[in-house]
Amino acid sequence: QVQLVESGGGLVQAGGSLRLSCTASGRTFSSYSMGWFRQAPGKEREFVASISQSGGIRQLADSVKGRATISRDNAKNTVTLQMNSMKPEDTAVYYCAAAIAIITTRGDAYTYWGQGTQVTVSS
Repeated sequence: QVQLVESGGGLVQAGGSLRLSCTASGRTFSSYSMGWFRQAPGKEREFVASISQSGGIRQLADSVKGRATISRDNAKNTVTLQMNSMKPEDTAVYYCAAAIAIITTRGDAYTYWGQGTQVTVSS
């Protein structure tokens, strides 16, 4: 079993940057592909970014391409989402997730989820 804890959320002005981190428990972190999802009030959860077990393959949602970078450090059991040029529409609760699967954008493929961290972008 994997436990995920997100950190780094907060309030940022439009155009600013935020770095979200997710730390995983357990010794099998490198066995999981990792993803970031977000859910805004009144909206469905949506995919943001994912990274393969080795970190060699990355996927980004069109809405964040050019503004976001996902990375991981398997030695430290962490996955990071760097968001730049943030927009008010980036406001959401951001969730880290782990999948025992090849890298995927599908939320239902992820087995373990963190509790989420709130990101608010002011205009």
